[in-house]
Amino acid sequence: MSQLDLVDNDVPQTHENAASSAYVPVLQVTAGQPGPIAANGGRSYMAFDRNGDAGTGKALEDALALIAQGESRRAVERIAQAPATGLETEWGLGFRSYEECLAHIRQAGLAAPEGGVVTPLPYTIYEKPTYSVVPSHAIWADPARADVAAILQQNEDDNLRRDLWFPQVLRDARRIGDQYPGLSPRSPESMDRLGVSLAHLDSACTNFYDAAEVERVFYPEIEKLLLDFFPGATDALVYNHDVFDADYAGDRTEDQDAKNPGVNARYANIVHNDLNDNSGRGRCRELLTRNLRNFGRTQHYSEEEADAKMARRFMSINLAKPMETVEQYPFVLAAWPSFADQPNITNYRIYDDRVGETQRFTFRPTHEWYWFPQQTPTEVSTLKCYDSITDGSVSRWSFHTAAIDPTAPANARCRKNVVVRSFVFF
Repeated sequence: MSQLDLVDNDVPQTHENAASSAYVPVLQVTAGQPGPIAANGGRSYMAFDRNGDAGTGKALEDALALIAQGESRRAVERIAQAPATGLETEWGLGFRSYEECLAHIRQAGLAAPEGGVVTPLPYTIYEKPTYSVVPSHAIWADPARADVAAILQQNEDDNLRRDLWFPQVLRDARRIGDQYPGLSPRSPESMDRLGVSLAHLDSACTNFYDAAEVERVFYPEIEKLLLDFFPGATDALVYNHDVFDADYAGDRTEDQDAKNPGVNARYANIVHNDLNDNSGRGRCRELLTRNLRNFGRTQHYSEEEADAKMARRFMSINLAKPMETVEQYPFVLAAWPSFADQPNITNYRIYDDRVGETQRFTFRPTHEWYWFPQQTPTEVSTLKCYDSITDGSVSRWSFHTAAIDPTAPANARCRKNVVVRSFVFF
């Protein structure tokens, strides 16, 4: 049986203004993987709590200090000056745009196996921790801090300009057995080994743009799917969702208080993962004990009950279900073994009351990418965003991105799908 990690709720608070009662995840590193490229040695900003701000004030200070160093702008300028024929980097030949990279793919005659495609994918080339201040943060509406907001806005814009496009092969995930004989993509073994899998669901939800119906109908369906899919699972919690539809003509407004995520017009075009070691445990803890930004079933665990629940194995799983057969902007996933020894780059998302942590990655030609060509509404692609087991016996996460299918017709419809985020407990 795999070694399970225990969550330590008694980590000393070293910052002079830290609240001694604040929960702070212990920094963990997966066996065989280097430590993260992160601020403060990788410690969660929860360790820098000031009078209940969960470390958001320290995170904002660190963000501004990093911006002032100017390295971010230099990376942007280097990319802007790159020739159309590509920029040689330590990771390989990268391109400023999808179109330039696609031209290279075609000129080089790069080919994919049956069911696959070669397409450009966007990776960061900035090996520093990054910061993003979410749109709801109070600083954007504070006239007294307009000068600081302007600096942060420039940084937000630069976050989209520090990427290069690299050619990658997308293999048909339905044919995972071609790469791993005997392994079915529709099995929990695929999730444990690769961090990706495929499930089947005939949903009774009729309107995925209706957040109340999604919570009432779809959330319980997904929780049942997860409990049926993973042997030994004792509980599953779907805690929020996003809807993606670039062509949607209705109201896209987000309303967190009403548990309404709105409708996204843009797809996540950057190789990333939604959680890391700190945020996987921190997000779980704040859901269980504080019910913080939970769109699903209300949680009311005591600190002691949360300790017991998180002392056993738990995972964060994202599930993506199309509303119609996907024609363009497919959701693509990378298999854990191809990057298990690669350091991740921490991206901090600064809210008013918490600091989220996501991950970004630099390019490797050996990254093993999968997609589900023409994914149908009953096919649910699943990916792991966090696993509490760190001994290397199972996948910890999968990174992912939206992609552009160069073989799709010019009039192909953009992906319409719903993505739910969950925790599964054992």
